[in-house]
Amino acid sequence: MKILGISGSPKAGQNNDTLIEKLLDIASKRGFETDAVFLSSSKIAPCTACGVCAKGEKCIIDDDMQPVYDKLVEADAIIVSSPVYFGTMTAQLKALCDRSVVHRRQGFKLSNKLGAAMAIGGSRNGGQEKTIQTIHEWMHIHGMIVVGDGGHFGGILKKPAAEDEEGMKTAVDTINKVCDVLEMMKK
Repeated sequence: MKILGISGSPKAGQNNDTLIEKLLDIASKRGFETDAVFLSSSKIAPCTACGVCAKGEKCIIDDDMQPVYDKLVEADAIIVSSPVYFGTMTAQLKALCDRSVVHRRQGFKLSNKLGAAMAIGGSRNGGQEKTIQTIHEWMHIHGMIVVGDGGHFGGILKKPAAEDEEGMKTAVDTINKVCDVLEMMKK
């Protein structure tokens, strides 16, 4: 089974990129195949609502989203992490979410995949829950099965994430919960 990690940060090698790498490493050690999308090294334009995908055609915007479409479909679970920007996800991540509408319009291709969310804010109460809620809404709209950390919403961290022991525990608990549920689904 395959887990896709998406870092919604425009900053390469920072908190979200390293968090996704850490979580995918945990999943890999548990025997899962992993893949990643780092928006810090991707150029994904916003959706223009042209309607072409509603007619069953491929998105006409030719950018780094094209390989992401396949990665989303190939994954059994999708883990998304975003820094908190003005109380919610980054514009870069929002563009990816909006552009994924092609999968909804063409047969709900992400339906029944597991989804989990992480958010990293500037303080303990820096908008992480709202950011996670927004990511969860995207997942629900696709018909995904949303998984938290076992007691709450998912990974809630403050920066620097690597030094946030309490927050890192929620992220590790979330990836382990995703792995546990995938293993149950496989049986």
